[in-house]
Amino acid sequence: MEVFDDRACALGEGPLWHPIRNELFWFDILNKTLHAKGENRQSWTFDDHVSAAGWVDENTLLMASATGLWRFDIPTGARELVTPLEADNPVTRSNDGRADLQGGFWIGTMGIKAEAYAGSIYRYYRGELRQLFDRITISNAICFAPDGQVAYFCDTFSKQIQKVALDTDGWPSAEPQVFLDLREDGLNPDGAVVDSLGNLWNAQWGASRMACYAPDGTYLRHVETPAAQTTCPAFGGPEGTTLFATSAADGTDEAQGGMTFAVDAGVKGQREHQVIL
Repeated sequence: MEVFDDRACALGEGPLWHPIRNELFWFDILNKTLHAKGENRQSWTFDDHVSAAGWVDENTLLMASATGLWRFDIPTGARELVTPLEADNPVTRSNDGRADLQGGFWIGTMGIKAEAYAGSIYRYYRGELRQLFDRITISNAICFAPDGQVAYFCDTFSKQIQKVALDTDGWPSAEPQVFLDLREDGLNPDGAVVDSLGNLWNAQWGASRMACYAPDGTYLRHVETPAAQTTCPAFGGPEGTTLFATSAADGTDEAQGGMTFAVDAGVKGQREHQVIL
């Protein structure tokens, strides 16, 4: 992978390729900052932790913070609260999130200091925010099969990625099942994305890699990353084959720690889904 952007994030997360703007957005959670890079580079800083987003239209994101989901206007940098998210809980903040095929937005929370079982996973859909799963320590790996019938998520603390069947509106219709158990390998699943073939790409914290798994959980291959603390992948680029990866500098002295990277993955990703507010 090559350096896509050299702004070193303390905790880079939530990369999102905006398919209309042809621009990558990502977050530095610990520094409460949103970055963007297309033809130009931009940054916006907030008064609370921000971590993930989905695109609503050409100029609007739905952005998750420690206290809510916000409509964010890209040209002006203004934001407007859509719905509170654990706003009355000072222990937690938002973490990983992604839009689904049906136009919903899934968002995980976690303890600011990774307090055990303090977090949850929610889905926002057409005006309703509903808690889906609780007792999550570090929410991650939220992504979706191309047909919209399966969602994936994990608690990094458990070293297991779960999958859950979805109904036609995108709500879970069964109990989650273990998709991938990484305990024996000692790997820590972080953010994930699913390509157009249904293969899941998982950033593995501390392992300097993003690994690819078939829909049945079979390991296929991995891409080495220049930073050990790789946090989350996203597909994008002009042909949809560019695999981006954020990383975290916090706690390391790596020269490229916290930078954002890119490589041609040789496979096309899914177009990032549009959020319906």
